[in-house]
Amino acid sequence: MPITANAKIYVAGHRGLVGSALVRALRARGYANLMLRTHAELDLLDQAATARFFAETRPEVVFLAAAKVGGILANNVYRAEFIYENLMVQANVLQQAHLVGVKRLIFLGSSCIYPKLAPQPIREDALLAGPLEPTNSPYAVAKIAGVEMCDAYNRQYGTAFVPVMPTNLYGPGDNFDLETSHVLPALIRKFHLAKLAQAHDWAAIAQDEARFGPIPADIKQMLGIPPHPQVPPRIVLWGSGTPRREFLHVDDMAAACIHVGLHTDSTVQVNIGMGTDVTIRELAERIAALIGYTGEIAFDPTKPDGTQQKLLDVSRLAGLGWRASIDLSAGLEATYAWYIAENEAAR
Repeated sequence: MPITANAKIYVAGHRGLVGSALVRALRARGYANLMLRTHAELDLLDQAATARFFAETRPEVVFLAAAKVGGILANNVYRAEFIYENLMVQANVLQQAHLVGVKRLIFLGSSCIYPKLAPQPIREDALLAGPLEPTNSPYAVAKIAGVEMCDAYNRQYGTAFVPVMPTNLYGPGDNFDLETSHVLPALIRKFHLAKLAQAHDWAAIAQDEARFGPIPADIKQMLGIPPHPQVPPRIVLWGSGTPRREFLHVDDMAAACIHVGLHTDSTVQVNIGMGTDVTIRELAERIAALIGYTGEIAFDPTKPDGTQQKLLDVSRLAGLGWRASIDLSAGLEATYAWYIAENEAAR
């Protein structure tokens, strides 16, 4: 069924990295009738509140980008919250979307749904073919349940729910909290702070902390940030540096979701990625060079690496007529420029 420019579109999670990119992309393409609710206005964990919202607003299209997300540390520590909150949100939203007759629903999953030792690059049919990466298995299981829900509702009720599986995302609006962020924004912030520490620019470090959140004591000590003794800054990263990761700019992700969700009739699970990857060491060196950090970069092999490689096969996406256009170098430059601008704006 065609989706017109004035269709009522609900973007769940519109303030997050993924949701904000979807809003930017939809508006840029002329979709102006967007329904946006903050968490304070609508708690999607609340089944009754979610039911009232759908019954009163009756959206035609839903982008389900609301989710509890985080890096390897957060996933491994807050395991119960990651499985509970994601299961509840997607169950509430998918059920209500079915009940009010939503025309298209785009369910945002994650590449971590695939087995830890899946053949590379990872095809969509690798799902459920082997054990998951243990450090983020609760989150992965929740997202797998979302994929299965989309298929079950489509088969039983004839809905058009589309599960899309993005690779590692980054870009403006990312989470730079050093306790909960993913690897790429964490690297940007650590190297930026290290560069400031090299220059003894403590005022700029305080400004960064005010804008992007507390700097953990161990990182302050590592960088020689007062009140710790001033030492030559060094960056120590988790793991061996050898795992390979694929990174997709969030604006490319949004463009792919809109293409698949609004401009095709496909309801099959589809990977969204670049089709290329880099090692964590290579990524760290590229970010350090971009930022201008010249100190030591070390790795702690006693810390977990996670999955050794996680590269998506994007041939199904290409078959639907879409390929990524923002390469990693350009994306990193734009993301760091946004980060600097946010620091400046907060002064």
